[in-house]
Amino acid sequence: MTFHIVTLFPNAFRSYLGESILKRAIEDKKIFVKFYNPRDYTKDKHKRIDRAPYGGGPGMVIQAEPVIRAIASAKLQVTNYKLQTKIIWLSPNGKQFTNQTARKLASKKQDLIIICGRYEGIDARVKKVFKVEEISVGPFVLTGGELPAMIMIDAIARQIQGVLGDTNSPEENRIASSDVYTRPESFKYKGKNYRVPKVLLSGHHRKIENWKLSRQNK
Repeated sequence: MTFHIVTLFPNAFRSYLGESILKRAIEDKKIFVKFYNPRDYTKDKHKRIDRAPYGGGPGMVIQAEPVIRAIASAKLQVTNYKLQTKIIWLSPNGKQFTNQTARKLASKKQDLIIICGRYEGIDARVKKVFKVEEISVGPFVLTGGELPAMIMIDAIARQIQGVLGDTNSPEENRIASSDVYTRPESFKYKGKNYRVPKVLLSGHHRKIENWKLSRQNK
C-alpha cells in the first residue's frame, strides 16, 4: 500500500516514519510513503506558493496550481490502476477518522493521496479539480496537516497484514485493558507498595478477561 503525501514539510515525517513499527513496515515493503512538495511544482523562481486571501483576512493561503500539479504527479505514480485513487483532504471540518475508516482503507489496498494544508489553508479550487474526501482526525485545529497524516498512516498501516507481526496484536481485535502491568510483581516508591492486581497473577483466564472488560468501561 502506498501513501502519497502532498506537503510543504516532508522532513516533518522523518523521525516518526524512521522509527519502530512503521520503519520496519517500510523496510519490509509492507507500505510505501512518497512525498510531493508543492514548492517543487511552482513556476515562481523564488518557490513561493502562498498569497494573501481574497476577501481579506489574516495569514496566507496556499495557491491552487502548485498543489494541483503535485496531486497530478502523485496520480501518475499510482501503482494499482484498477482502483480509483482516493484523495484525502485533511480538514477540521471533515468526516471523523476512526479505526473503522482505517480498516476499510487498509482492506482495499489502494494508493492514498493525502493533502496536508498549512497557514490559512489551500485554495478551495483544488477541490473543484479533483474529487476529494475531507477527513478530520479530531475536533481540534492544528497548525498543519502533517500530524494528522502521520496519524492516518499509523492507524491504516497497523491494519495491514504483517505490519504488527501478529494477527492478535491490534488491541481492537482482542480484549484489551487500558491498564497493563509487567515485572516486578511489586515495588516500593516513597514508602508505599505498588502491586500488580491479584487477578492477573491468578492464571484464571475467564476472570482475567472479565477484569479487562471491566477496565475497558472505565
